Amino acid sequence: MALLRNELKIRKINELLDMKLALPSYQRPYSWSVKSTNTLFLDTYNAYQDGIQEYRIGSVILHKEHEKYNIVDGQQRLTTLSILLYCLGDEDQGLLREKYNQLSNDAIVTNFEILSMRINELSEDERSRYKEYLLEHCSAVQIVTDSEQEAFQFFDSQNSRGKELKPHDLLKSYHLREMDDEDEHQKVRIISQWENMNQDGLNDLFKTYLYPLTQWYKGKNGFDYSSSKTDVFKGIKTTNVFNYAIYHKASNLFVEQFNANGSSELLASKTLNQFQLTQPLLAGKRFFNYTLHYRNLLEQIQKFINKVHTKEQVPSIRTGDLYIKQLYECALLFFADRFGIESLSKGVMQQLYSWSYSLRLTMTAVYPQTINKYAQGGHERVNKGLDLFSEISEMNNAEELKLIVLAQPDVEGKNKEKYKAVYDLLCEWNRW
Repeated sequence: MALLRNELKIRKINELLDMKLALPSYQRPYSWSVKSTNTLFLDTYNAYQDGIQEYRIGSVILHKEHEKYNIVDGQQRLTTLSILLYCLGDEDQGLLREKYNQLSNDAIVTNFEILSMRINELSEDERSRYKEYLLEHCSAVQIVTDSEQEAFQFFDSQNSRGKELKPHDLLKSYHLREMDDEDEHQKVRIISQWENMNQDGLNDLFKTYLYPLTQWYKGKNGFDYSSSKTDVFKGIKTTNVFNYAIYHKASNLFVEQFNANGSSELLASKTLNQFQLTQPLLAGKRFFNYTLHYRNLLEQIQKFINKVHTKEQVPSIRTGDLYIKQLYECALLFFADRFGIESLSKGVMQQLYSWSYSLRLTMTAVYPQTINKYAQGGHERVNKGLDLFSEISEMNNAEELKLIVLAQPDVEGKNKEKYKAVYDLLCEWNRW
């Protein structure tokens, strides 16, 4: 099974839409925004007005299965083009007869209304010429393979505009494929939650917090997260039957059933936490729940910081200040992940704040590489040899954190005055 060379070609839109296109069950809902829909209209209409002989809308990746072609990448654009052509009077759009879920239907109706308004601005003659331009002069690069795995490898290297996909987009695609057997309503609910999250915030969650933490406690490099490092979050596949996989799958299943049944008498707890940053996650729906869990926990941590500290105690004006603040958030997040957010007592806060902001007072300039080195206990100038995240990962009791002796930082130059609120707080807490 491989790439079908004879079907690797540039296709006119009318030829592409005449193929037996199908939406496989693993496809995410149709969710193009009004803005993206309007952009496609403007791009193609302006190309038509400018007389551009051929307008390329990108690439489409298809998995050939018998006589049908499953859309692996390009569903959003092809569906939007089908809606646009329907508005232009070409009602025989086979792709729109595919089975869409409710979330997709709502987006289709909204974008239909938007495109109808735009088309109504055109004269009847203009509509006819524009429709012909879409069908005959707009094209896409068609990539076809009879291997589903290979199709997704192509998908993982590009997005709808030919750019590299962000890591969290790749993970979404991967885990959607692992949800093939899930109930449709549950799938829609989970993906809807994901799609409604701020996408830049999602990227930051993985890059700044989750990836570094999953590496630092093992003494590994947590810097420079990219698409090539997403294996960390692919988790245990549903088909994995090795001992370690069965153990974790059974554990997750137990927690889910425990929480669903409310069996509080067993462990004196109303609900059990299902996730730990030091444990592998399971592929599929649990990845999306994992993401939501840590996004919510991080938000709690950030609110907690704002409640406990003044703005001067956690400065974030300079870039280096922001890196230190994020390091502090990481420390609190990792500790709360292991022992619960209720474990963030005053003593714990003092230790983690002192550890984090000692680096700020020591350094004139702070870079991501500085943070990465310090988090692994490798910084020469302060707390050398203290691999804090590894220490926390091996603690059995939250009180053990207070047994760690932190070095008094050698305050750099003007930092005592520049970060007076930080210095004063550390002096108060540590009796310097």
